[in-house]
Amino acid sequence: MRVLVVEDERLLADAVATGLRRQAMAVDVVYDGEAALERVDLNEYDVIVLDRDLPLVHGDDVCRHVVAAGYPTRVLMLTASGDVSDRVEGLEIGADDYLPKPFAFTELIARVRALGRRATAALPPVLERSGIVLDPNRREVFRGGRPVQLAPKEFAVLEVLMRGEGTVVSAEQLLEKAWDENTDPFTNVVRVTVMTLRRKLGDPPVITTVPGAGYRI
Repeated sequence: MRVLVVEDERLLADAVATGLRRQAMAVDVVYDGEAALERVDLNEYDVIVLDRDLPLVHGDDVCRHVVAAGYPTRVLMLTASGDVSDRVEGLEIGADDYLPKPFAFTELIARVRALGRRATAALPPVLERSGIVLDPNRREVFRGGRPVQLAPKEFAVLEVLMRGEGTVVSAEQLLEKAWDENTDPFTNVVRVTVMTLRRKLGDPPVITTVPGAGYRI
């Protein structure tokens, strides 16, 4: 899952990003509304965690832009105000969910994951394919009932492949969904991660390489 965190309190923004990355999400961070507009027009995000009171461009205007552009991105709006009127106003301009500060990080994760499922075709919370069971919420993977211990990026790649439901997923798509914007697009990190993932999943192999196109389960 690709997430953009937009928050002008840098310590909070960086803490949220670190926590989401530990959940095997690819996270970009910006600290003002102007930078947020640049990112949403450049990258495809599943979820935007958007502070409402932003410098340069207000969070409401960022949200309006996402809605007007027709992006499938879901918006989780953050605010220091817990007033009902503020929550209603945020939802009316197009936010998909609303979370007042301070918030419990476990709730933030749950809301981001729920919105991420809504940003794509409806799939069950627990993914199953080719004898593999992947639970994004519990960060657990099983093959044939056997637990498989995966690093965060390996987990993220497997989740993207399983959400593909047997279709071919290109290396570019894996970079887009499992890594942040600082990753070198010419790196071999996707190939190396898939190779390690195959080894950990064991035999018979379930990840197929489609020459010139990508990978599929």
